[in-house]
Amino acid sequence: MKRLITELAELDGLFDQYAERFGRDQTPYRNHVYRVINLVAAQRTLTGDDLRKLELAGFFHDAGIWLAGTFDYLPPSARLACHYLDEHGLQSWSDEIHAMIVQHHKRTGSDAPAETLVEAFRRADWIDLSLGLLRFGVDRERLREINRRFPNAGFHALLLGLSARQLITQPWRPFPMLRL
Repeated sequence: MKRLITELAELDGLFDQYAERFGRDQTPYRNHVYRVINLVAAQRTLTGDDLRKLELAGFFHDAGIWLAGTFDYLPPSARLACHYLDEHGLQSWSDEIHAMIVQHHKRTGSDAPAETLVEAFRRADWIDLSLGLLRFGVDRERLREINRRFPNAGFHALLLGLSARQLITQPWRPFPMLRL
């Protein structure tokens, strides 16, 4: 079995940079991001720049919750990611990472072919969001290993709290994962 991805310098640097903004939610979100990255790696072989793209898409995919202060976070998260890519000379990745972020909650397949990072990222997020009820072919033992190394740390409770707050303050706005 492949080794788990446990440390990514750029990803960890971004979490350090924004630690104050994430506050007590940093560990649950960081573990979620590492679970998603490892779940993508469990679905397909990562080649070339795939891992770095996953680091960036992973960090930014839900980051708008904290960095833009909104539960309507998909567009702000994608904008933050594209801004980061522009600042670091990675504009050529913008379309793919933008798609990974804005399509990661689609209930049906993404607009991208099944073998792409976009689709693997979408499936990985759903595996984690569903607590492994959806597995998209990922082995149960691999899923357990990922969850042992990167425990939930209250991530799903955090999502429930954010969802409840959204329901109370803006009941007319569906949750991001229900809009696509």
